[in-house]
Amino acid sequence: MTVTKQLIRVGHSPDPDDAFMFHALANDKIDTGDYEFVHELVDIETLNRRATQGELELTAVSLHGYAYLTDIYMLCPCGASMGDNYGPMVVAREPLSLEALGEKKIAVPGTRTTAYLSLRLCLGVDFPHVVVPFDEILNSVERGEYEGQPVEAGLIIHEGQLTYGDHQLELLVDLGKWWMEETSLPLPLGANAIRKDLGPEPIREVNRLLYESIEYGLAHRDEALDYALQYGRDLDRGKADQFVGMYVNDWTLDFGPRGREAVALLLKRGYEAGVIPHLVTPEFVE
Repeated sequence: MTVTKQLIRVGHSPDPDDAFMFHALANDKIDTGDYEFVHELVDIETLNRRATQGELELTAVSLHGYAYLTDIYMLCPCGASMGDNYGPMVVAREPLSLEALGEKKIAVPGTRTTAYLSLRLCLGVDFPHVVVPFDEILNSVERGEYEGQPVEAGLIIHEGQLTYGDHQLELLVDLGKWWMEETSLPLPLGANAIRKDLGPEPIREVNRLLYESIEYGLAHRDEALDYALQYGRDLDRGKADQFVGMYVNDWTLDFGPRGREAVALLLKRGYEAGVIPHLVTPEFVE
């Protein structure tokens, strides 16, 4: 007798930390019981936009993006990407003050990313920007243009945080450090969100399986890193391991009280700054 499993479509970024996190689920390393997981690897801004239509049962989202999804999704307590005194960075070809930066055309990876929200909060102005795929930002800054538009600085996420020096670019601000100085909290960048209409039991089970996948990766680091390396653009094994360690760690197993406080504060400040249109109270899977 064939048992029909419930399909769980999962969206996450094609980068080493997400691949590491989902290795066990993607490669049948844990028993998923009544659920079948199908993975879609898409950049985070596309996932933020797709989530407004509720296309995927489980999806990575920016915490900024989550502000527009609260009627459809709730946050898993596991699967977070937290910048613990580090995070998205702004780089340029030459040193600039933050005041001067606010007047420059900045390449950003998307306007629903937490990187964009945190830079708006840092600069305090609606700066000129052009949306550029995250893996093209460094080259665009180096060239000074993207598709004919001038690019004077770039907001980098993912492995660009470790490789910008290879492009002879100057670091202007690390937004994770800025946020820590401002709030004494880590910067909550991304999370996994689960669709509310799945119902209480599937939500609990899918959250549990996500936790087990993260736990498996951390317990089988070399194996999970081997899998993650295929998504490590320009990263050797040492840098890939460093990057995974930055974003898959104890914070990823559980936001914890400080992580939840950081999420609420980020969303509150985004609302107070006029970037997020309504005040959001985050809702987590129990």
